[in-house]
Amino acid sequence: MPTTSSGTAAPVFIDTTKASIARVYDAFLNGKDNYEIDREVLRSVQRVAPEAATLAVDNRSFLIRVTRFVASQTGITQFLDCGSGLPTAENTHQVAQRIQPDATVVYVDNDPVVLAHGRALLEENDQTHFSAADIFKPQEILQDETVRKHIDFDQPLALFQLGTLHHYNGQSPTTAEIMGEYIEALPVGSYVAISHFLDPETEEHSAIARRMEETFLHSPMGSGRFATRSELLSLFHGLELVEPGLVICADWWPDGPRLRKLDAVSHCIAGAVARKL
Repeated sequence: MPTTSSGTAAPVFIDTTKASIARVYDAFLNGKDNYEIDREVLRSVQRVAPEAATLAVDNRSFLIRVTRFVASQTGITQFLDCGSGLPTAENTHQVAQRIQPDATVVYVDNDPVVLAHGRALLEENDQTHFSAADIFKPQEILQDETVRKHIDFDQPLALFQLGTLHHYNGQSPTTAEIMGEYIEALPVGSYVAISHFLDPETEEHSAIARRMEETFLHSPMGSGRFATRSELLSLFHGLELVEPGLVICADWWPDGPRLRKLDAVSHCIAGAVARKL
């Protein structure tokens, strides 16, 4: 029977011959809930970009800072976290509820491993919920029983698509069209946060972005597209961007002064938060 990196047996319902986005992300974060096929993806990307794990670290730090901002500054107390991934330190509900104890968080993910761990999250408190649905099908999410039960679409909410859209392989609808459906359904005053792999279109960093993209797409995971700045801006459909706008994740309201030079990989993942007026 296949084993995880911690040596535990793999559940029988999980196909460990195929890499999982959530488990690969866990491997990038040096987690324990991944299998050899997932670590193979990490190693292959590290061969073209040794600091590749920085992509996941920067994305996770961005999630924490964004959640803290929304919970402390906007008055919003309901969060819809699409593609939540595997539980790790400082999950959305932990950050939000530390600031807003009455905050409600609904996680959405359809990865079998995530679903198994999601049940454990539900036990933490009665304001944390989990739905097994496809985040690339907005109408499925927006009409989902769990989402509708715990998210009030008559009141502003925070919608997170953090590190998710670059794994969409469909041709139609496009990621911009997917986000358009979500945004149309949000009440005025809502906030949208997106992070995405970036091709910075610079001589210094564009080549490494495209090398990582090529490796991701031809890995056992088969997804991981790097988009340009203009492509990422189109995902927000004209919403009002919160300062500093669309920037690399490491530059979105960092926790303190930067004393060390950023890895090249940090220039290849960007994020922004926007408000629906």
